[in-house]
Amino acid sequence: MRFHTASPAPRVVTPPRSRLRRFMPSLIHAAVACGLLSLAASASAQVNGVGQKPYLGWSSFSQQTLDSAFLTQANMIKQSDALKASGLQAHGYTYINLDSGWQGGFDANGRPTPDPTTFPDIKAMIDHIHANGQKAGIYWIPGVEQPAVQANSPILGTPQHITDILAVPYRAGNAFGAPGTSPYHYKIDFSKPGAQEYMDSVVALFASWGVDFIKLDGVTPGSYSDDLSIDNRDDVAAWSKAIAKTGRPIWLTVSWQVDKDYQDVWTTYANGRRIDDDVECEGRCATLTNWPRIEKRFRDLPAWQETSGPKTGWNDLDTLDIGDGDLDGLSLDEKRSAMTIWAMANAPLYLGGDLTKLDETGKRLATNDEVLAVDQSGKPARQVLGGDLNVWVSDLGNGRYYLALTNMNATTTVARLPWNLVGLTGTRRMRDLWNHQELGPSVGEHEVVLPPHGTQLMLVEALPGHVAPTPTTSYEAEQGVLSGNAASYACPGCSNDNKVGGLGLGANNTVSIEGVYAPQSGAYLMQIDSLTLGLRSYLYQVNDGPFRTFNSGGSSFQLPSSSTVPVCLQKGLNRIRFGNAVSYPPDLDRIVISGRGDARLPSGTTYEAEAATLGGSVTAGFSNYSSGLAKAGNIGGGSANNVTFTNVTVPYAGVYQLEIDYLTQGPRSFFLSINGAGAKELSLNGSSFDDPVAKVLEVPLHAGQNTLQFSNPSGNAPDLDRIVVTPRVLPAVLGVSTQACKKDLH
Repeated sequence: MRFHTASPAPRVVTPPRSRLRRFMPSLIHAAVACGLLSLAASASAQVNGVGQKPYLGWSSFSQQTLDSAFLTQANMIKQSDALKASGLQAHGYTYINLDSGWQGGFDANGRPTPDPTTFPDIKAMIDHIHANGQKAGIYWIPGVEQPAVQANSPILGTPQHITDILAVPYRAGNAFGAPGTSPYHYKIDFSKPGAQEYMDSVVALFASWGVDFIKLDGVTPGSYSDDLSIDNRDDVAAWSKAIAKTGRPIWLTVSWQVDKDYQDVWTTYANGRRIDDDVECEGRCATLTNWPRIEKRFRDLPAWQETSGPKTGWNDLDTLDIGDGDLDGLSLDEKRSAMTIWAMANAPLYLGGDLTKLDETGKRLATNDEVLAVDQSGKPARQVLGGDLNVWVSDLGNGRYYLALTNMNATTTVARLPWNLVGLTGTRRMRDLWNHQELGPSVGEHEVVLPPHGTQLMLVEALPGHVAPTPTTSYEAEQGVLSGNAASYACPGCSNDNKVGGLGLGANNTVSIEGVYAPQSGAYLMQIDSLTLGLRSYLYQVNDGPFRTFNSGGSSFQLPSSSTVPVCLQKGLNRIRFGNAVSYPPDLDRIVISGRGDARLPSGTTYEAEAATLGGSVTAGFSNYSSGLAKAGNIGGGSANNVTFTNVTVPYAGVYQLEIDYLTQGPRSFFLSINGAGAKELSLNGSSFDDPVAKVLEVPLHAGQNTLQFSNPSGNAPDLDRIVVTPRVLPAVLGVSTQACKKDLH
């Protein structure tokens, strides 16, 4: 979301329970039959030589969030020169993209023109960018802005004027437009004469300046708007046709967080589409970005992973802020993990910040040619395991794979990956792409110690051989036991044309899938096919065991997204109940259980604060970036206002890592008591009540159940998202089996 007028408030509001709307899988064909769209013209826009691989470059917007006066012609020239001098360009970084704020008025034909104060000669600036061997990008929006509407300018080369092409009654022309008939951004009706010609004239103007890239922002359906009275699908087609008419190879990206229900339009008419909202904090934290906003990409990407490629365009994860030191808001390991998921997704890699201040660490990360080769492979990865240990695999053919393992927790963890999980018997070669090291062969299982939010990215060559098929059983949600507000809804994109919605916001609004069979007690894999727009979370229970968390994301309530997590089942029949007592879960299509009871569990266990015992005035409620989509607040100001975890269960007595995910703006303290011992003060700090921050301690725990209480007898405590308990990673622990399912089954 990047615009300079009438921008909506940041989306931290409560999302609707469900969004059911007409599914339109044949949209393109219907539009062509009506004469509205031209597949031949749009194909030229996608395959005109610019969209065969994701682009690399830089965008102005991240720095604009820190410095509102940054977007000037002089600064863009400095960024272009810095890109060339930095050495990044030699590794493929060539795009210099201007975001929102360059425009200052309109010409005699209603076309946007630069602000003469900040961009006195935009063509000269673009000529300078080209002379540096780079490409120039620009930002605009669908529809027509109010000043051009009021001027009612003639459309170049036609007898029509601007008001002749507007939709009637007047309404918003994009997601930034206001409601009503004076929306500031006005909708174009592309069935009217002159409408396509107006778009042709705008794109021709950009082309005359030498523009190589256009970002079309505020596109709907999407951008947090499902108002089909706006509906920019025809705008996107018109821009694509206009690009083709220029004969110039111009990359087209549609933004922001477009709706997957209409993926046929985005994949046909654009080279890239933003599948997420802004990665920048934009004043909601003290840095450019932070880990919760990176983690969101891991959660949203599975919904889009099958849509990406040279023929369909690329999934855009937004700016990669890794070159500004501490200002980025990410640790070194978090920066590696961010670039890893961007690369595995084959997403465009465009840096943010100020390139004149690019730090050496960021430069080293951004210029790792082995990692850049992953991004440019044209083989986007698929997620094979979600949850605490994310596993992504890209099949390069001929027994070669890119493989990424990422620790989603802030504790150090031992990650164990059975090769049969990714369809291999073992590997004859493994190469660590971040460290440029050969790791040798591996049979049966791969094991690695991952630092907090850390990643391992490898090129592997498989051993010959085939993995025996794994038993799988599918269970439809609508055939489960529906309680409270839970109900079955039609869902043409779902496995049985139905799904369950109305879950959550109450302990009784659940779906229980009965009769989940396991031949023996142990750990299995559970594929969860869910549907959501944005972040949502289940808290689920196996039989009457403890709550476990499934944090998901997505871009559709009609097309399910699949993610797989380990789950503990007892021998015989089991019940798995899905809900969320205090916040919003996704809709549920089905689950698929696979395995023989020998799957690996993550080494850490999560306990949600909202599911703990809340004392006194403590309340639980919605929190968009928190695990479980909820947190506990109003802690402290009295000893009774506390959060107590009564069932923190560990297999043996000893010292464990305790991750505390908290939220605060400014300094606050928890007093932590373990098993009734004297409370110790934890002085914490933060810059946001929206985004959790992790603090990791080492604490002694008893074998079996433990009680941990968070309070503050006199002052205000931070809000509390969750805790994660993980064994200390010591050499003696390596090779020992991960925690058993025993505590979940009894």
